[in-house]
Amino acid sequence: MAIIKPAIPKGTRDFSPAEMSRRNYIFDTIKAVFKKYGYQEIQTPTMENLDTLTGKYGDEGDKLIFKILNSGDFLSKAPDLTTLNSQVITPLISEKALRYDLTVPFARYVVMHQNDITLPFKRFQIQPVWRADRPQKGRYREFFQCDADVVGSDSLLNEAEFILIYQEALSKLGLKEFTIKINNRKILSGIAEIIGKPELIVEMTVAIDKLDKIGLDGVSKELIERGFTTADIEKLKPIILLEGSNDEKISTLKTVLASSEAGLKGIAEIETIFSFVNQLRPQTSCLSLDITLARGLNYYTGAIFEVKTNEVSMGSIGGGGRYDDLTGMFGLKGLTGVGISFGADRIYDVLEELSLFPESSEQTTKAMIVNFDEESERYALPVLQQLRDAGIASELYPKQAKIKKQMDYANDKKIAFVILIGSDEIASGKLTLKNMQSGEQKKVGIEDIIKHLAGKF
Repeated sequence: MAIIKPAIPKGTRDFSPAEMSRRNYIFDTIKAVFKKYGYQEIQTPTMENLDTLTGKYGDEGDKLIFKILNSGDFLSKAPDLTTLNSQVITPLISEKALRYDLTVPFARYVVMHQNDITLPFKRFQIQPVWRADRPQKGRYREFFQCDADVVGSDSLLNEAEFILIYQEALSKLGLKEFTIKINNRKILSGIAEIIGKPELIVEMTVAIDKLDKIGLDGVSKELIERGFTTADIEKLKPIILLEGSNDEKISTLKTVLASSEAGLKGIAEIETIFSFVNQLRPQTSCLSLDITLARGLNYYTGAIFEVKTNEVSMGSIGGGGRYDDLTGMFGLKGLTGVGISFGADRIYDVLEELSLFPESSEQTTKAMIVNFDEESERYALPVLQQLRDAGIASELYPKQAKIKKQMDYANDKKIAFVILIGSDEIASGKLTLKNMQSGEQKKVGIEDIIKHLAGKF
């Protein structure tokens, strides 16, 4: 039998125990904040029906959906495939696909369970998704998304609470300097309207969204290429280069967009969101109105969010916005919603670069009992169970071995304490507890060891 060289598909990753501990630290922190704000967890299947996903992400997105080949003798029912193109062939040989994102499955879930859920429905979901993209640094074919959405409510309190969720979760993860950017699709529509180019709103926003990367000259050049005139650009400049506090920006926009009903409505929505935030948590200095923010414009209809860390060079670590008809694709019209996402993989990289992962996030076993010989092993077994019954993660080294080997094992696993039970300890009933970080040792009874390890001293 030929030996197969072990490998995993390109664009996928293995995660070590240490990496899993750190990832779970991120997920558990974010989950706790979601729950605090009334969001409930759901999960959807790894695979969806292909027709559920197709047509929801545009032509380019459809190409990135991982299709699952029908099981059994699927070719017996298919015509001569050599005469057909791939778009015709795919539905004949594949009826299912791997989940591309969490949003479309969520929309499908809401429609299927509309009689079982209470509106407004607040859900969060942390699951892997798959995209048949070209793997490269920071871009994977399998990765986790971490989403929260509320549907069935047009209250702007939801947007305000998402700002607070971002602030609280990222602060709990140890990040100190980050910016939560906010804009509104209606403001962008108003800007396109006042310069007389409402039909070019997407072209306009795609260009100004690149201001940080290509500067004003680059944006101006791209706008000219996309059908705007020099006069249009002169009208846009004071808006694109809008500066000052949030209140000052709003004041300027009110003047500039005075003739646009849509623009003024967008400004009013931003003011309402800021008012809610200020009432809930007055010291929210990380919030910034950014008119160049234009993510997902074909999708979002109201507020738009993006979160960036200012401590390391990194793309956005979160984003989202308001949408008016998420479930319309499945026949349930008029259900408005708003949602956000955390970029868990990027957050991981940021925390690692800044050394913000707590030591406890890597610790699995808190105490290990050294195995000297058969007598100490017999004595140790009920001690081991007492530790576990007290909720202390513990293990007994599974066989008699040299002390150095056992200590190396404890160090490699970052085990905080080692318990030594030799003949003296058995005779006295006082066990030796060693702190692996400080090297300090003391002899204490099992009850006191349990109190110490459980943090009750």
